[in-house]
Formats: sequence, C-alpha cells, structure tokens
Amino acid sequence: MTHPMGAREKLALFNMISDFLPDARVLDAFAGSGALGIEAISRGAKEVVFVEKSPKIANTIKQNLKDLEIKAQVFVKDVANYIDKEGFDVIIADPPYDNFKIEATKHLASLLKSGGILILSHPEDGLELSGLRLLKTRQYASAHISIYAK
Repeated sequence: MTHPMGAREKLALFNMISDFLPDARVLDAFAGSGALGIEAISRGAKEVVFVEKSPKIANTIKQNLKDLEIKAQVFVKDVANYIDKEGFDVIIADPPYDNFKIEATKHLASLLKSGGILILSHPEDGLELSGLRLLKTRQYASAHISIYAK
C-alpha cells in the first residue's frame, strides 16, 4: 500500500535538499508512484534508481517514466534486500506508515556515500540511525521528515 506524500510535505522536502540534488545519484526507496524520484530528476539529479517491492506498483513507475521519456532503473524488491556497489549521494525514503519498520530503513545507511544525505519520512519522532547524524526534523501533521548525513 502506498502512502503518497502530501504536496506541502513534498515541497518542504525538496526545498530542504535542493542544494544536494544537482548531479547527484539518488535512490528513491519505497518508491510508490515514483513521484519523489521523478521530482529529483526534474531538479537536476543525474541519475535516480527506484526500489519498490510491489510488482504492480513498480509497473506504474515504469509507465510513468516511459510517459515522461525518462531513462531510469526500477528494481522490484524489498529495500532491506537491495544492494548497490556505487552508493548514493541522496536517498529519499518514504516507507508505508501502516507497517513502518525502522530495520528496513537502517539498511539504507549502508547505501549512502560519505557526505551523502538520507531523507526519511516517518510517523514517529526521534529516530536514531546508526552511522548517520541527524541534521534536522520537521513535522507536518502526523508525518515527520528527517534529514541525516553520513
């Protein structure tokens, strides 16, 4: 089940990370419709990789990318099992809140390049991620958006 980020939260998120996006390699984890990764491309990211465990939803991402004539990789797998040797400058993680598991999110820290940032949308306050430093958290209704640095 996807939980699309609201327009206000999405605008706030991209305003917070706009300086990190030009020429960045970005991972859209728990990609859902792919809207966050597509927005990252529109704001200057050089490459976006989408990871979504639902084959049906991943097909929606592929169709959206095709309609927009964007070339990108879409992996159909659980984020906790996704491996990448290159690493990412920016990781955007908007996991489903109805079954939020911090363990899946903790794996993402290993995919981040040194100096990279992880943006996490989460339902509860005060999440610590090992190996990452919390830069800021903003709350929007029941959603929290936190930015961590490696």
